[in-house]
Amino acid sequence: MPRYYPSPLRDFHGLPVHTFPPEEVPGDRPLPGAASVAWRITTEGDLPFEPIWRRFLDQVSGEDVTALVLGPWWEDYDPSGIDQVLELITADAGRLPRLRGVFLGDLVSEEMEISWIPQGEVTRVLRAWPGLRELGVRGGEDLTVEPLRHEGLRDLRIESGGLPAEPVRALGACEFPALERLELWLGTTWYGGECTAEDVAPLLTGLARCPRLRRLGLRNSDIQDDIAAALAAAPVVAGLEHLDLSMGTLGDEGAAALLAGQPLTHLRSLNLDHHFISEELTDRLRRSLEPHGVRLSLTPSRRSTHDPEARFVAVGE
Repeated sequence: MPRYYPSPLRDFHGLPVHTFPPEEVPGDRPLPGAASVAWRITTEGDLPFEPIWRRFLDQVSGEDVTALVLGPWWEDYDPSGIDQVLELITADAGRLPRLRGVFLGDLVSEEMEISWIPQGEVTRVLRAWPGLRELGVRGGEDLTVEPLRHEGLRDLRIESGGLPAEPVRALGACEFPALERLELWLGTTWYGGECTAEDVAPLLTGLARCPRLRRLGLRNSDIQDDIAAALAAAPVVAGLEHLDLSMGTLGDEGAAALLAGQPLTHLRSLNLDHHFISEELTDRLRRSLEPHGVRLSLTPSRRSTHDPEARFVAVGE
């Protein structure tokens, strides 16, 4: 079975992730070249973020840094939203002129469950770096998106156990003319997932303003049938090469909507892993798409031993 729960980033923006030492220790190995790694900055739970950040800027050539990853940013195990940290790092945007990739919230469950990760107004990163190409976010609590136009962003993904409706609607009002990949984990109502099909509709409409979009993932959702039905008629699908509806509660209703909607035979891949579709509908999907060269992923979800008919997302808490 596929493994869905987020794991620590080993690579980001095409570079290996390297953790900047939170504390300076005599005899430490020399730091790698500034452009050779994605720099992970973290407090490790007991150190203030700001002095670590200042030491990073003093010891690493900021002009050559291209990728930045934020792990836990709080101290004394007292999690707070990320806004204060974003204000700090974006104030130094001029010292990182070549930054092209940022990931906010590289945490695993041992550090904090995904539904508890406190985010903030993440689009300030896009305003600070007009040349940014990749933005990744893990966690949806207090996540805020301010509508904007960004000329450079190519890859945007937000992983959550429950995504509020407002950021999804706000993304629909953004303009990303260079965007090639969008991935959202919408999550479940049990952990803050408020999105309905009416909230997703403006996003699908807005994506028509992304002429380069080739990969779309609307994943990990407990309204996956509704999303499938909306995509069956969404104009954005015609320009896609890869569509990902995995990790959610997709069942026969959603599968039938995909089969009855616009043609999907132009896709290179369709990922429906962790589904609740009957064998009859999975067979129909294979017969309809695989002869056209569409690479289908159809690994079903494991059924609950207590309630075999129950549906659930792959990642909630």
